[in-house]
Amino acid sequence: MIVNYLGDGCFRLQSGEVSLITNPSNNRFKADVVLRTLVPAATEAPTDEIVFPGEYEAKNIEIRGFGVANDSTDKYLKTIYLVTWEEMRFLFLGHIAEMPTGDIMEEISEPDVLFIPTGEHFLPGEAAVKLMKKLEPRVTIPSFFKSPAEFLKAAGAKAETEEKFVFKKKDLAETKSRIIVLENKN
Repeated sequence: MIVNYLGDGCFRLQSGEVSLITNPSNNRFKADVVLRTLVPAATEAPTDEIVFPGEYEAKNIEIRGFGVANDSTDKYLKTIYLVTWEEMRFLFLGHIAEMPTGDIMEEISEPDVLFIPTGEHFLPGEAAVKLMKKLEPRVTIPSFFKSPAEFLKAAGAKAETEEKFVFKKKDLAETKSRIIVLENKN
C-alpha cells in the first residue's frame, strides 16, 4: 500500500492497479474510488463518487460512511469513512471539528491507519490527540495543517516526515502507535 498526501484533506492510496482518493480538488489523479467527506447539503449523489453515509463496495474495497450530525450544518454534510482494504482498516475523519458521538466511536475504533484533521477550523492539537488515543490506531497521519507542530507537541511525539508512506499489513502488525507526517505532493 502506498499513501501520498496531496494537501488539505486529500490523500491517495494505491495498491497495485487500484487507487482510492479522498477529497480531490479535481480528478486529474483518475482514482478508481473517490470519497468526499464534505458536500453541500443540496448535493445529489454523483455516480462516480461516494459522498454520503452508507455501505459501499468497489474494487474489493469495503466502505462504511457515517454521517456526523453533530458537526454538519444546514449547508454542509460531513461524513467519516471507515475503509477496509486488503484486511486493513483506514479511517478518514475528513472535515470534522468536533469529537464524533459515542455510537460512531464504537464503530470506528482501532483502525490500522487514522487520517485526522488538525489545525485551524478542525481539531485543535489537544482534542486531536485525545481522539487519537480513544481510537487507538497503529498509525496516525495528520491532515489540514499549516504546521503539524501543535498536534505533535500535544502528542509529545516527534514526527517521522516522509515523502510517502509505503507498507504492508504485516508491517502494521509490528507497529506500536506512531505518527507520520507526509509531505504535501500537490
